[in-house]
Amino acid sequence: MCMNRVEKFPSPPFHPANKRKQRLKKPKLQVLGLTRIMNRRCQEEELGKDMELKNLKLYLENQSIVEENEKLRKKANFLLQENLALISQFQKKFPHLDSFPITTLFLLHKHK
Repeated sequence: MCMNRVEKFPSPPFHPANKRKQRLKKPKLQVLGLTRIMNRRCQEEELGKDMELKNLKLYLENQSIVEENEKLRKKANFLLQENLALISQFQKKFPHLDSFPITTLFLLHKHK
């Protein structure tokens, strides 16, 4: 009769509840590790997406600046031509004030 009692209530190290706790500890650690890895990957993906978005914004801003620069260059060239034409007209109208010829002005501007 005592033998049956011992079999019904085994000692604590072999108790199924202890084995269950031991089994649960290992997966918890694995889950925590996987969670950390997944969180890290998500953060890296978000960071990568943020960097791609910033890169795209900077690229578009750069394109806009290049276009504006080209417009300003064309406008400056047009104004130079207009200025040279006005100087030419001025020199024709007032030939005695010809102390600074158009060709000199044009050459000075080309070397800037």
